[in-house]
Amino acid sequence: MASVPVYCLCCLPYDVTRFMIECDVCQDWFHGSCVGVEEEKASEIDLYHCPNCQITHGPSVMKRRRGNLKQDLHLSKDIGKPVQTGSANFIKELKSRNFPSAEEIVLKPQGAQLTVEYLEENSFSVPILVLKKDGLGMTLPAPTFTVSDVEYYVGPEKEIDVIDVTRQADLKMKLKDFVKYYNSPKREKVLNLISLEFSETRLSNLVETPKIVRKLSWVENLWPEQSVFERPNVQKYCLMGVKDSYTDFHIDFGGTSVWYHVLKGEKIFYLIQPTKTNLALFECWSSSSNQNEMFFGDQVDKCYRCPVKQGQTLFIPTGWIHAVLTPVDCLAFGGNFLHSLSIAMQLRAYEIEKRLSTADLFKFPNFETICWYVGKHLLDTFRGLRENRRQPASYLLHGAKALNTTFRAWTKKEALMDHEEEIPETIITSQLIKDLDREIRLMEDIFHQNIEKTGNLMGLTRSPGAPSTSKAAVPFKGSNKKGGRANQMIKKKKK
Repeated sequence: MASVPVYCLCCLPYDVTRFMIECDVCQDWFHGSCVGVEEEKASEIDLYHCPNCQITHGPSVMKRRRGNLKQDLHLSKDIGKPVQTGSANFIKELKSRNFPSAEEIVLKPQGAQLTVEYLEENSFSVPILVLKKDGLGMTLPAPTFTVSDVEYYVGPEKEIDVIDVTRQADLKMKLKDFVKYYNSPKREKVLNLISLEFSETRLSNLVETPKIVRKLSWVENLWPEQSVFERPNVQKYCLMGVKDSYTDFHIDFGGTSVWYHVLKGEKIFYLIQPTKTNLALFECWSSSSNQNEMFFGDQVDKCYRCPVKQGQTLFIPTGWIHAVLTPVDCLAFGGNFLHSLSIAMQLRAYEIEKRLSTADLFKFPNFETICWYVGKHLLDTFRGLRENRRQPASYLLHGAKALNTTFRAWTKKEALMDHEEEIPETIITSQLIKDLDREIRLMEDIFHQNIEKTGNLMGLTRSPGAPSTSKAAVPFKGSNKKGGRANQMIKKKKK
């Protein structure tokens, strides 16, 4: 059985209603009430040391006044005076800055064109902007829907995490209080809500994710009906941001791809391609002691500006580094999903999270568990294709090899203790690794044999009435099974 993680000195499971802070020495998490740290003052701490670590490392280190200041993008017109991230001057200068247009890279299919076959042919390696939702197979409330309606369907007492943009700090509050703030003509703060997952609320009945997401999503298709692990629910978020909200550069947890639909208002995305160089720079930036003094967009060759206006839908591929500006009050819906088109990149993003010591609270829940389920599914898929002398799409073969290499790393004797809790009881790891390796080699043999026979690089032949090439390689069978209650421990890491 999967054990429930416990935290803090009190050794209790995670509770979304209680503020927690991470120790920068031991990486454990503690309730603020247990260690005497008030949530409002947490952003003033640069390095937090828990009671145990204070014995060996001394007291916590408080931030200096200049500790949160950007200096690359953001020297203000007052010579030499740096501008704080999220401040009015920061937003003003960000808006005035020239960036390469995302028109250089984005694909713009019509909704009905966005199919698995389209993504296989064009690859899901660049952002996709769909100008009208028609044909996406997506259900949404009417544009007249308001934040007050969100409160009605989710519940006024819902505890939520919001970001104080000026302080770049997380706060907890009731949804009813946020809605009251949002509707107020006078706002003393800039608050941004980006983590309201509503799959288990009445609002879920009004929102259906895009059809392409449902077809690709590992969780939607491969999470078993019966599992001792909690089913990850990260596919339905409601985002409510007021004018000048800003979220700094990040990669979505587990390398998930993301969909966003702007119901009202507008969002501006700053997009950076996940090349090896850019990912290495991002990892260095994320782990540097002066991260808050550098605008990451200045460190890369190109940072693309991508406005998403009311009624438009943006799909961000695996691993893309992005920041988000909200130029006007905005109500949007979105969600995260893992899939088989970019398995290697998803694993790379997960490894970056581990090297950065990202807390479990801020990772894709049960990421390794879903990978094991996918590994078993790929084994069955390859066996079925081989029996019919068919070759899987190259991305699937490449992804399976990356996944099996990762399985070997996770199950090495010296590493197993850190990974065994997420292994499903139905999986015999050594046998799966062995069998999957064999099927991969056999698939590669068929691939080369078909090339020799047909001269076709794809190595595929199609008999009359046979399914199309991409259909034969689609990794999902439309099971669309759903499991238990969501793991609600998805939050943005406190900076």
